[in-house]
Amino acid sequence: MIELSGVPPFLPLICYEAIFPEQARQGGAAEWLLNVTNDAWFGESSGPFQHLLQAQFRAIETGMPMVRAANTGITAIFDGYGRSIGELKLGTEGVLDAVLPRALGATVYARWGDSLFFLALLATAALVAITSLRAR
Repeated sequence: MIELSGVPPFLPLICYEAIFPEQARQGGAAEWLLNVTNDAWFGESSGPFQHLLQAQFRAIETGMPMVRAANTGITAIFDGYGRSIGELKLGTEGVLDAVLPRALGATVYARWGDSLFFLALLATAALVAITSLRAR
């Protein structure tokens, strides 16, 4: 997390770090996510769009706005619901100026992470075991 005068505390995610949910969950008291990336190596492929969507997922998972600055990719701002506040299309030069939305507060995923998945998996395994024992 980075704290600068006059700016709400934020968690920087450099390039590909935005594709990993556990990276975005390490924000502590961060109020927004910043993803600075260079998508030039993707070229004119689906890569920049996939990278953008993964950054959008991090906003939804954490409930924090995401500001994404891509020098050759897609620059965008998302609110904590994943809604686009503004966007510069692929290969567009320019400046994106928008009001930073407020964070929604920690989501269930931001608090518990993948442990919810493993809990559901364990519960499913227990139900399967109980059902198979009763069937005998």
